[in-house]
Amino acid sequence: MRIRIVDAFTARPFGGNPAGVVLLEGGFPPDAWLQQVAAEVNLSETAFAHPLPPGGEADWALRWFTPASEVDMCGHATLATAHVLATSGLASGLIRFTARCGILTAEAAQDGRITLDFPTSSLTEVEPPAEVRRALDAEIKSAHDTSEHVGDLVVELADERAVRSLTPDLTALRGYAHRGIIVTAAAEDPSRGYDFHSRAFFPAIGIDEDPVTGSAHTALAPFWAARLGRTELVGLQGGARTGLVAVRLAGDRTLLTGSAVTVIDGELLAAPRSS
Repeated sequence: MRIRIVDAFTARPFGGNPAGVVLLEGGFPPDAWLQQVAAEVNLSETAFAHPLPPGGEADWALRWFTPASEVDMCGHATLATAHVLATSGLASGLIRFTARCGILTAEAAQDGRITLDFPTSSLTEVEPPAEVRRALDAEIKSAHDTSEHVGDLVVELADERAVRSLTPDLTALRGYAHRGIIVTAAAEDPSRGYDFHSRAFFPAIGIDEDPVTGSAHTALAPFWAARLGRTELVGLQGGARTGLVAVRLAGDRTLLTGSAVTVIDGELLAAPRSS
């Protein structure tokens, strides 16, 4: 069984966000095996997909696992899966996935860039919880809850410098009820090719910092569109390792566009056992 490691939201190896991708011939193996593989790969997410019979509402069934748990939505591992399908000749044009969060689509352009169609997250302004204030130890301009599919808290900091230099107390964040914390600020210099900067921390689900989080941009897109007065934006995400996500807000859908590159193509020797 082949397994790939794909760097998503980047055009160069060792950038963006790495994801494991395993394509299955039949249905999904037992959950325990899927979780073991994801723990062994030990990346923020490993995607598992298998083809569906023709004529349905989706072409592939898709699931995502962190090293610790299954998640409802993941952007970068979906982009990585679409990249593997497109580059291996298993799919072309529009690829339809069915996942825990509903039907998602991915479309590869001739230049290799892939556009994902995801549901837009709702945003509800809230008072920043005291434990988040303590864990971040930074000036907070605003905080917003996101919808149930994402389950993050978007926290706006004073400026991009604060985002870059942030060193949160990850132990304190592990007990926080949300999936994770997304910190963000407007770009200091938009001429560098991006409009806002963000970083994402998910210690509660086994990911201290996720380099580039596609699903987070379904909340960042409406957040920054409202502030910058444009529906097409580019976000830079990450600390030491970064990637770019082009977003286009289309009402209740958010289009996420980025590149990907396969860096490892190998064989998974531990076959699943029947449950």
